[in-house]
Amino acid sequence: MLKKVFKYFFYFILSLIVLINLIILFSGRFYLYKGIWNTYLSGRGGPSATEYQIFKNRKVEAQNGASLTQSKLYNTAKLPKEADSLFEKFDAHALVMVRNDSLLHEQYWDGFSDTSHTNSFSIAKTYCSILLGCALKDGYVKSLDQPVADFIPEFKTKGKEKVTLRHLVTMTSGIGFDESYVNPFAYPAEGYYGSDVLAACNRYEMNEAPGQTFRYLSGNSALLGICIAKATGKTLSQYLSDRLWKDLECRQAAWWSLDKKDGQEKGFCCINSNATDFVRIGMLYLNYGKWKGKQIVDSDYVANSIIPSDCKEGDGTPNKTYGYNWWLTEHAGLKIFYARGILGQYVICVPSKNLVIVKLGRARRPKTTSNHCPQDVATCIDAVAKMY
Repeated sequence: MLKKVFKYFFYFILSLIVLINLIILFSGRFYLYKGIWNTYLSGRGGPSATEYQIFKNRKVEAQNGASLTQSKLYNTAKLPKEADSLFEKFDAHALVMVRNDSLLHEQYWDGFSDTSHTNSFSIAKTYCSILLGCALKDGYVKSLDQPVADFIPEFKTKGKEKVTLRHLVTMTSGIGFDESYVNPFAYPAEGYYGSDVLAACNRYEMNEAPGQTFRYLSGNSALLGICIAKATGKTLSQYLSDRLWKDLECRQAAWWSLDKKDGQEKGFCCINSNATDFVRIGMLYLNYGKWKGKQIVDSDYVANSIIPSDCKEGDGTPNKTYGYNWWLTEHAGLKIFYARGILGQYVICVPSKNLVIVKLGRARRPKTTSNHCPQDVATCIDAVAKMY
């Protein structure tokens, strides 16, 4: 009896393997091999925050890096027990707090440190938004209303000629990207594990008129990254290095994952760095684009980035949760703008407190408050209030 059960199980597994291979071969979705190998066959149900080595990467050079100035209160308070337990439960890597441009607190878990490289995931979308502001300031881009077709020829027809850079950075392009994180055929899986970011974007057609509705779709940021690279004539990594990484005095070189060798950076994800370097974009935006007296991004662009863009949300109500690749919310009476990644990566900015918090990790709490504030964000802000 046991032998018969084993035999049937063997044939079931064999049939399943054959079926999966046939699906991949006939669909042309060869990226699924890489995805399956690095998730299910590695004992995970999704991507890891520390797996950038499985991709080709381009270096984001640092130069004249400087440590952040420490506050007189630096690490004088302990994280509240409930917050510490929660962060451990949800696999936090790092927590960094900066107030009044001074390092207030830093804490690491599970062998991570201030030099550990970890994936930013969708925080990269916010970096693309900042680089768009830099490209405007540098004259590489005429305006936010410049057509995407000026940089990507495939956008000259089929209604895509109406899509502009503004539509990409506000997630209002109207392109019908599938943002499912469980469907292996959807854009996030193909963009992440695939070998041609642009080809993955070009699979999708217009679904509605651009500029009308905010829909969070990673393909928009992938396209924005391609546009910025075309406009500047530089790779995204080089432009990030020249215009942000060096000017913000980041201490370590970063790595931006590519779709293939010598290929395109994934503009929707995958800048790999550390918490004390990630926190600097929050500091930059709290100072309206200025870093130590130098205007890196125009202040007007920064101001418009962190207010709701003029569009509707999916339910038809006025947009109140998204600017130029920055999320917007409120908690405990405080207005907040923040960048976030899928596995618990956050750059949280609280202007009224001159406070920036970076949290990195391997999992996040999907729960939100009544103000659509992620529970992770609320926990971080409440912790600072109790500590300092």
